[in-house]
Amino acid sequence: MLASRPILRAVLGAAVGFAMVLAGSAHAYADPSITDIEQQIDAQWNQLEPAIEQYNNVHGQLAQLRRQTDALQRRLAPLQLQVDVAMSRVGELAAQYYRSGQAVMMNAVLSGGSPDEFVYKLMIVNELAHVQRTRIGVVASARDKYAADKKKLDGMIAQLAAQDADLAAKKKDIEARIAGLQKLRQKVYGTSGATGALKPVACPVDYDGGKGGKAATKACSLIGKPYQYGSTGPDTFDCSGLTAAAWAAAGVSLPHFTGDQWKIGKSVAQADLRPGDLVFFYSDVHHVGLYVGGGWMVHAPQTGDFVRMAKIAGRPVTGYRRPA
Repeated sequence: MLASRPILRAVLGAAVGFAMVLAGSAHAYADPSITDIEQQIDAQWNQLEPAIEQYNNVHGQLAQLRRQTDALQRRLAPLQLQVDVAMSRVGELAAQYYRSGQAVMMNAVLSGGSPDEFVYKLMIVNELAHVQRTRIGVVASARDKYAADKKKLDGMIAQLAAQDADLAAKKKDIEARIAGLQKLRQKVYGTSGATGALKPVACPVDYDGGKGGKAATKACSLIGKPYQYGSTGPDTFDCSGLTAAAWAAAGVSLPHFTGDQWKIGKSVAQADLRPGDLVFFYSDVHHVGLYVGGGWMVHAPQTGDFVRMAKIAGRPVTGYRRPA
């Protein structure tokens, strides 16, 4: 019996050790590393951001088309009124002629006037009628043109509205995925969502007095503002909303869509970058930042984060554009 005690202690020791190994393994599995979670965040965000930018694009186009339609409608209304009034007058003249035209002509013939005078009077009446018809034709033609343009716009609006409805249906899914990203960030960085110093060096690093310098200074002043997709400020921004707001401070209007911002201005080489230049990322250019000198940019990264400075090096840069 006594001899069995060492064996029992050995077995118990081994069991305890095994349990500790299992506990350690479970703990390691439950708490992935910061690098692992950041990779998950990046992977998910690179799927979300193109959808968000497409959402911005569709809404921008839809709003623009609706403004054009409203403008056409405002021009159509008075044109239609002119046609209606003119046609009413023509109708009244026609009715009068129908009721008394024959008698009028007979009275004119029986009156003391000569046949030549009567023919002259008829020519004047005919000329007046021709002028009236011409005026009606011009107005009606303009009305029909605007009506045709409005019909085209209405068709385009219907198509965009369908896309808008489709994006709206996906909104809940997007929001749920964003909420998941936020939980991941909080798990690593805490409830603030900040990842280190937002402005580790002076911003802008370089400065010039041109429009680009003003845009860079504005972008730097927005550091610390929360990310919010679809927002152009003044309190929250997404990536293209930030660059649009920065350049607006320099008097340059940029569309709120990375794909359209990519088409603005001229392309510049990395070696020729100046503060204010736009820096685009990924093959579908779904992310954009604003260069502030010294290899740094200011950008609105992703949900749960804040407008911040970041190094351009090591990122999947597509190209650089200078808006003005």
